[in-house]
Amino acid sequence: MRTAYQYKLRPTKQQVASIDRWLSMLCAQYNYFLADRFNWHEQNRCSINACPLVCHLPELRDNPDYYSQKKTLPILKKTHPHYGDIHSQVLQDVVKRVKVTFDRFLSGDSNGRRSGRPRFKSRDRYRTFTYPQMKDDCIQGSLINLPKLGNIKVILHRPMPNGFKIKTVSVTKKADGYYVTLSLEDPTVPSVKHDINPDSITGIDLGLKEFLTTSDGEPVAIPQHYRKSQKRLRVIQKRVSRRKKDSNRRRKAVKQLGKQHKKVADKRKDFHFKTAKQLLSKYDVVAHEDLNVKGLSKSRLAKSVHDAGGHPLLVNSSHQSRSRSVRLWRINAGLLVIAVNASGTSQDCSSCAVKVPKKLHERWHSCQCGCSLDRDHNAAINIKNRALGHRVLKAQLMSDGIPGVAEKPTLYCTQSV
Repeated sequence: MRTAYQYKLRPTKQQVASIDRWLSMLCAQYNYFLADRFNWHEQNRCSINACPLVCHLPELRDNPDYYSQKKTLPILKKTHPHYGDIHSQVLQDVVKRVKVTFDRFLSGDSNGRRSGRPRFKSRDRYRTFTYPQMKDDCIQGSLINLPKLGNIKVILHRPMPNGFKIKTVSVTKKADGYYVTLSLEDPTVPSVKHDINPDSITGIDLGLKEFLTTSDGEPVAIPQHYRKSQKRLRVIQKRVSRRKKDSNRRRKAVKQLGKQHKKVADKRKDFHFKTAKQLLSKYDVVAHEDLNVKGLSKSRLAKSVHDAGGHPLLVNSSHQSRSRSVRLWRINAGLLVIAVNASGTSQDCSSCAVKVPKKLHERWHSCQCGCSLDRDHNAAINIKNRALGHRVLKAQLMSDGIPGVAEKPTLYCTQSV
């Protein structure tokens, strides 16, 4: 199993200057490698049915890939000796970063989903560098030893789990300081526990009236961290707009604005983790809707959608593993989270499966069969019923040796598998 722990760093002034200098040089190298790939791509791509008879023949050269760009690093250190101050593996990781970004743009990820055209990064947007390899004893007490940066004080607000091996270390510059992210791995820890209780299953309906409602009828209120901070954010934003561009006072105001936004984000993230912890300690399997969050974020409800942050609740508290038609999250303690089809969960009756049309402002579900309950509670029960017939859950229960699982009927399951 793989997990990540993030701690705050307390570097000295000299170490802060070195980290900022590294980020500046790595940003320049990232843009150079990305421009090299774009130049070759623009000069050599031409569809077979659109190639003119008379055209410019570009200079013949090999397509820049990961290995060819990696071989240019020794030459870079000779022509630009100051790049020798950066750790070699950190510099190599920039080439890998460009490769992953450009490959997603051309061919897409493992599911074939292509990303947008990669953008060149300014120095303010390039904030992270990574050590691909790190010794297990790099942390001694309250100090972490980073190659070519030295021992840096780290605030270990929580202990690292025993038996885990440090795979990678990333240093990130944020609005309120510097952070280190440790990627830990232990292959002996199972990602999903084998003794799943088939009766400990719940469905959750994410909404904007309540943050979520479980199939047991328990609601969780939305804390609305952003809306409560709007007044303070408005004051700081006006302060930024009144400052002269490229002035020191404007930079200070922008930094203050970034800190305030980070406070809101940290409060929301803390709420997500605590909510996931409550679900994890109470249920073995949690089912939720496979929502089109990108589409919701472009609607009139965008502010409320982002303020609630239902999708990050699932992403931040789990490790994501995608297949073509099923999204499955495995949380550290073995909680199985399944995404089901969201079509009709609010309209279908959870008792008789008859469709009861309702508009968005109608918050109560009433059916001719006598079922009368809250709209979100009805949707959560439908989500749970669809999860009971899901192939992932049935396969997991069959592997645990629970009798009668294979004959269990599928209840209103419309998930394409």
